[in-house]
Parts: sequence; structure tokens; C-alpha cells
Amino acid sequence: MKPDPAAVPLSLSYHTVPELSPLETARVAAETGCRHIGARLLGGQPGSDLPPIMTDPTLRRELRRCLTDNGISVLDANTARLISSTDIAAFRPFLEVAAELGARHVMASGDDPDEARLTANFTALCDEAAAFGMTVDIEFVPWLTISSLVVAARLVRAVNRDNLGIAVDALHFDRSRSRLSDLAALPAPWFRYAQICDAPTAWSDDRDAQLHVATTERLLPGVGGIDLVGLLRHLPSGIPLALEIPTAKLARTVPARERVARAVAATRRLLSQV
Repeated sequence: MKPDPAAVPLSLSYHTVPELSPLETARVAAETGCRHIGARLLGGQPGSDLPPIMTDPTLRRELRRCLTDNGISVLDANTARLISSTDIAAFRPFLEVAAELGARHVMASGDDPDEARLTANFTALCDEAAAFGMTVDIEFVPWLTISSLVVAARLVRAVNRDNLGIAVDALHFDRSRSRLSDLAALPAPWFRYAQICDAPTAWSDDRDAQLHVATTERLLPGVGGIDLVGLLRHLPSGIPLALEIPTAKLARTVPARERVARAVAATRRLLSQV
């Protein structure tokens, strides 16, 4: 049965409203009809440049209270990037805070050319996350080692842990030239949530150009050239969709709440076509 577009849970990702504090993000999410938020706890590696939420227990208590008061929960904690020098034990504080905030999923990426080491590290991360009742979900990114859906799927099979899956980012799916037929062939339980956005039809393979669009200038769903209807038709029906829509230029003149309201409305319109 086709899900009610209004019933599909939406999550407000950090990069959509980077100017907001975690508490402000939770309030804006609630005011605009989102059910979840994403918690940015790491920029990729533990141990340096930690956001206040990682180091301030008082702030975490306030956030938990705010989440409860507004009927919001944390969908995912991000981002754990596994590289050649990764020490999985160093991710323990990140996992502890993610669990404290009630996160269901850990978003992870991989950028290590040694496939055996990367597989071992993902296996260890999955085992650590499982102890907290969380899944690990791979975000494949065209300019990293785990660059496409096919590469991510190969790693999931190699790791062979029930709590490892794939979080499809619509932009990265399109720019990595991943195929809907490959998505259709993979087990549905691997896909627990996805990140939604749109992007210009014309684009370049240049890494810097891709980074610029990915981090600052995505588009609202339905405005660009990504086959979002096709993508959503091949993902499990009704899974949460995270609004991952950084729009730096628009943010100069449009407040965060209005941008999120537009993103929610555009996503609901998109879901009505699926």
C-alpha cells in the first residue's frame, strides 16, 4: 500500500540549518512538522574540534528535555569517517553521547584504500554500536573510497553484521552514477533511512565542484534534475527521510525556519508523486 505522504517521518539534518544550535534545531524541526533531527557529534574523526554537545553534559540534558517537550527524537548521529589511521576505540565517547541522546543510527563513511583494514574497522565499529543498540549506516560519497552504492554493498556483505546498512544520499547516489537496478537488487532491510535533496541537472566530475554543491548549494526536492521519484520508489516504503539540503546562498536572506518549511513542503509534494 502506498504510504500517506504526510505520514512519512522527516528528519532535519544539521547541514540544512548549520547556523542553529541543537536546541534551536529541535524546536524548528517540531514547528515545521519534522519528527526527528540529526545530531552532528563529529566532523569525521574523534579527538579534536569537538562541538559543544560532545563536551557539555548540561547542554545534552537540555537537549534531551527539549526533544521530549517537542515530541522529537534523534534519528542519526554523524559522522564517523573511517580512514587509514582510524582507532575504533577512540569512537567510544561519540557512541556514548549518541546513545545518551537516543540516536538510532550512526552515519559512517569510509576513505581507506586498504579494503581489508576498512572491512575490519567497520566490523569493529558495528560491534561497538551494537552494544548501544544502534545501527551503522554507510553514506557512500563519490570522492571517498566508499564511492558508490556498489562499493558500499560489497562492504556490507564483507562485514556481515546485521546492524550494518546503507544510508542513501540522493545527491551522492546521482553523482556516483549509481543505478536504480542495483538498488532494487539489494536487501530492503539494509536501507533504514535516506537523505533527500535535489541538485542542478548540469554538473561536473571535478571534486571541488562536487564538494561545493554537496556542502553549500543543494536544491529543494523537485527543483533540480535528480530522479527522486525513481529513487524513492526503489527504497523501502515509509522509511524516514532526512532533509540534507544546505543552501548557503538562500540562507543569506531566508531564515532557517522558513527554509525548513519550504523543504518540508517540497518533500511532501515529492512523496505524493511516489
